[in-house]
Amino acid sequence: MVEKVDKGKTKGSQVSYKDSGVDKAEGYRAVEKMKAGVAGTRGPQVLTGLGSFASLYALEGWSNPVLVAGTDGVGTKLRLALDEGKYDVIGRDCYAMVANDILCHGARPLFFLDYLACGKLNADTAAEIVAGMAGACREDGCALVGGETAEMPGFYTSGDYDVAGFAVGAVERSKMVDGSGVGEGDVIIGIASNGLHSNGYSLVRALFTDTTVDFKGRPVIDELLIPTRLYGSPVRKLLDSDFDIKGMAHITGGGLPENLPRAFNRKVFEAHVDTTAWAEPDIFGYIRSLGVPEGEMKGTFNMGIGFALIVSEPVAQAVSDVLDESGEKSWIIGRIHKGQGGVCYV
Repeated sequence: MVEKVDKGKTKGSQVSYKDSGVDKAEGYRAVEKMKAGVAGTRGPQVLTGLGSFASLYALEGWSNPVLVAGTDGVGTKLRLALDEGKYDVIGRDCYAMVANDILCHGARPLFFLDYLACGKLNADTAAEIVAGMAGACREDGCALVGGETAEMPGFYTSGDYDVAGFAVGAVERSKMVDGSGVGEGDVIIGIASNGLHSNGYSLVRALFTDTTVDFKGRPVIDELLIPTRLYGSPVRKLLDSDFDIKGMAHITGGGLPENLPRAFNRKVFEAHVDTTAWAEPDIFGYIRSLGVPEGEMKGTFNMGIGFALIVSEPVAQAVSDVLDESGEKSWIIGRIHKGQGGVCYV
């Protein structure tokens, strides 16, 4: 009698890791394809190459640094990008979502790590995702020091990828931005988004079941897959110029109502925001026209403000001028008042 084991495999039969759905050779090929793009992000502070058990980074040139860490993913924008084969967008969005978060505390990004999980690894796809990350890292002055690619057959379907990222930055303790100095009468400056960024896509996907519909003379999918903006360069220019930036907010899921109050003491103050103060990108009007209520719009999307600064009245105009000189669209969109927390639209 033949002894049966593991759903039809006979005792003594040979089964490889590849037979179970994990192709190590494809993994090695993916790493080789990633190497060139990743190497371009690294400076002398990075002490290890790809393939080490951990990444080593020499923290030099700081007197009293505070490390600032963040992690995030891309959300269901992934589905649209995967379906369209726009893999580099995934990588850029993953980095931007994390880097813009740690920027809120005044941090300069030091290094970034990624995590890719899939059902069946395709080296070209994985390398294109990482190339998007590497490009964003180079633009932002951050080292892509490593990551993990997990092939998980039976858990993810073939062709699907999940992507997450983790960044560490640093800021001198004396220059750390934590919102504690925000007070009544301070001015809120909004910096323009370039569209949806990477939030609200479960709602977007429910609305746009046909992504080939026309939007301003092109398929709407082109608008939906615009990568999230990086705000590091213009904001660090302000910080390096010693402007007293009291609070900062990355406007992600939940929009201004959920994210702006994270930049000040919500037990004492509230933000009064004038929605007529800035130019709203047309995509939000289009989404609104599909039947999304105004409260849902404001509580889901950034509505055209991707990043916000809180500064004192005397420096507000100077800050706006520097942003303008940097090529940024920015507006004074409100003020801080005593209150019960949250955002009030005026």
